[in-house]
Amino acid sequence: MHLPENVDPDISIESIEETPNGLFPGDSGVLPMDTRRTLVQLLSGPSLDGRRHSKLWTVLVRDENVIRKFFCELFLELVIDHDLRVAFTRQADADEETPKLLRRSQLTFIDSILLLYLRKQLAQAQTHSERAVVSKDDIIEELKSYDKSGNTDKAGFDKRIYASIEKIKKHNILQKIKGSDNRFEISPTLKLLFSAEEIQNLTNIYKQLQAGESQIDTGHPSNEEGEEE
Repeated sequence: MHLPENVDPDISIESIEETPNGLFPGDSGVLPMDTRRTLVQLLSGPSLDGRRHSKLWTVLVRDENVIRKFFCELFLELVIDHDLRVAFTRQADADEETPKLLRRSQLTFIDSILLLYLRKQLAQAQTHSERAVVSKDDIIEELKSYDKSGNTDKAGFDKRIYASIEKIKKHNILQKIKGSDNRFEISPTLKLLFSAEEIQNLTNIYKQLQAGESQIDTGHPSNEEGEEE
C-alpha cells in the first residue's frame, strides 16, 4: 500500500497548519476538508467502505493517526480492516461512567437470525473470492424456517421479516445492487461484528430452535452497536 508522496506517515494534529481563512465563518479547526469529510462519514456511519467511498478511504489511510487520535478524544475506537477496506467506529472499552456517544440499536430475535444468516453467506462467498449477494426471497425463505409451527399470524411474521430487512439495509449491511430491487450485496463490515466463536454459538442455538426446543439461554446480548456497526 502506497501513500501519496507528499504525506508524512507520522502526521499529527499538532503538525497540521490551520486552514487559511477557515472553511466557514468562525472556523478554528486545523484539519483539511477531506479529513473532516472522512470524520463525518465515520461518525454518521455505519461504516466507511473503501469500494463505495474510494476517495475517503485514501484520506483515511493517509491520516489514520490523526483520525484515530480524534476519536480517542470522544471515547471512540476506530476499527479498520485494510484487507477488506472497511472501517467503522465503536465505543471504547472504558469505565462505565464514560459518556456514550454512539446509540445502540436494539436487535430483535429475527434481526439476530438475519445477521447470522448474512454473516454465514458472507463467509462462504469470501472463501470462493466472490461477492456476497443475496435476494430478498432467499432471506424470507431462510427466516421463515424459524417460524413457530403453531403460529397462526403468518402475515404478522412476514411483516417482522420485512421490517428486519429494512433495518439491516438502513445500517448499510445490506447494500442494494444497482438495477435490482430484490438483490443485495452483503457489506464486508459484517465480518468484523461477529467473531468466529459467536457465530458458532449462535448457530448451535438456532439449530436447537429449529428443532423445536424451548427454554434456550442464548447468552447473546440483545443489542449491538449501531455502526457498526
